[in-house]
Amino acid sequence: MASGDEDGLFASLPDQSAPERAGGGFPRLRFAERDQITWRPVNLDGLLADDHRVRLVWGFVEGLDLTALHATIKAVDGRPGHPPADPRILLALWLYATVEGVASAREVARLCEEHIAFQWLCGGVGMNAKTLADFRVDHGAVLERLLVDSFTALVRAGVASLDRVAQDGVRVRASAGAASFRRHSTLQHCRRDAEKALADLRAQVNADPGATSRQQAAARQRAAEDRERRVRAALAVSEELHARQQEQARLEAERAAKKAQQETARNQKTEVEEPAGKKPRVSEPRASTTDAQARVMKMADGGFRPAYNIQFATDTKSTAIAGVSVDNIGSDMGKMAPMNDALAEQYGERPRQHLVDGGFVKFDDIEMLARHGVETFAPVPKPRDAGRDPHAPLSGDQPGVAEWRQRMGGDEAKEIYKQRAATAECANAQARNRGLTQFLVRSWEKVKAVALWHALTHNMVCSWRLIEI
Repeated sequence: MASGDEDGLFASLPDQSAPERAGGGFPRLRFAERDQITWRPVNLDGLLADDHRVRLVWGFVEGLDLTALHATIKAVDGRPGHPPADPRILLALWLYATVEGVASAREVARLCEEHIAFQWLCGGVGMNAKTLADFRVDHGAVLERLLVDSFTALVRAGVASLDRVAQDGVRVRASAGAASFRRHSTLQHCRRDAEKALADLRAQVNADPGATSRQQAAARQRAAEDRERRVRAALAVSEELHARQQEQARLEAERAAKKAQQETARNQKTEVEEPAGKKPRVSEPRASTTDAQARVMKMADGGFRPAYNIQFATDTKSTAIAGVSVDNIGSDMGKMAPMNDALAEQYGERPRQHLVDGGFVKFDDIEMLARHGVETFAPVPKPRDAGRDPHAPLSGDQPGVAEWRQRMGGDEAKEIYKQRAATAECANAQARNRGLTQFLVRSWEKVKAVALWHALTHNMVCSWRLIEI
C-alpha cells in the first residue's frame, strides 16, 4: 500500500506487496525507482531508426526551393533581432503531422516535446502552438508554388504526366457551427450590440484604468473587436447574398411574365391577368458570425452542414495531385473549365484529357475545352425519351458537345473514364484518412492553405512510392 494513504481512498484494499510463497522466501522483483538520478548521453539521431519515415519527410523538404520563405525573414546578419526557426523545420513538422493525421497546432506542439520523431525534426529548436498555427495558414501562395514544383519534379522524373487528369470535389465540414448562421435583419441587431459592447468596454477602461490589469483589459478589448469584425463580415456577406437573391427573383419574374405573354398570345387572349398569390417566396439569406465565407451544403451522408468544397485535379498515371481549388458552392457544375485554365497557367500546358463525373457536366465548359484541344470524359445525361440514343448529337449541340456525346458512346472512352474513380476519388479518400474531415481554421484563404498542405503531403507520399530513394 502506498505510504500516506492508510486512511485514504484505498485503505480498504489488501496489501499489494508480493506475498511469501508456501515453499518459503519472497519473490525477487525489480521495482521502479523514479526519483533516482541517471546520466545518459542522448543523441536524437541515434534514437531514431534508420528506416523511420520521418527521415523521408526531411529528405523531401530538403529538395524544395524555399527561397520565398527565406525572403520574409527579417533577422539578418549584422542587424538585431531574434532568429526564427528554420522554415524547413516548420514545413517538415506540418508535413509529418499531416501524414500522421494530426491537424491541431497545439497537438503538434505537444508532440514536439514528447514524441521522438517530432523532436528529431526540431533538433533542439523550441516550438509553440502560435508559431505553428501562423506558419500553417500564412503562406498559401508559397504552398501552391511548392505543390506545382512537386508535381513538376514527378513529371521530369518520368513517373507523372499532365496528359490526363481526373477532377473530383469533396465537401469538408467548416469550423462554423450551424447555430452561428443569422438572418440579415438579425445580423444588423448583432452589429449594433457588438458596437455598443465595444464602446462600453472602452469607456469602462478609460474611466477606471486600474480596475483590471493591462493584460486583461487588452484581452477583453481584442475579443470585443474580433466579435464586431466577425459580425460586420457576416453582415457584408448577407447583404451580397440578399442582392444576388433579389436579382435572381427579378429574372425569374421576367421569365414568368414572358411565359405568360406567350401563353396569352397562343390562346389568342387580349388581356393578361396576373394570378394572385403567385409571387415566388424568397427566404432571407443567412451568414455565419464565426466564418462568414462558409456555406451550408448537402454532405455525403445526406445531411446539411456548413462546409467548403475542395477540388483536386489528379494525374491518372501517378495519382499525384496537380491542382487544388476551394470555393463555398456545394455544386460541382461549372468547375471543370476553371480548373483546366488554372492548370494551363501553372504548368504552361493544358491536360489533353479531362475526366469528371456527371455533376461537372456543363455544355459551355465542354465546348470551351474542345476549342483548346481538350477532350472531356464525362457521362452523358440520360435523355427523357427512353427510345433516343443518348450519344447521338442533338440539333442544338455545339461541335464540341456533339463530339463529346459521340466519344462517350465508344468502348475506348468508357475504359478511359474508369480511371477517374481510381485516381480522383482515391486522392480524396486518402486526404480524408489523413484528417481532412473538418477544418479547424476559418476563412477561405486559411481553408485553401490547409487543403494545399494535404495536396503537398499526398505528392510527397507519391514520390516515396514512385521514385527510388
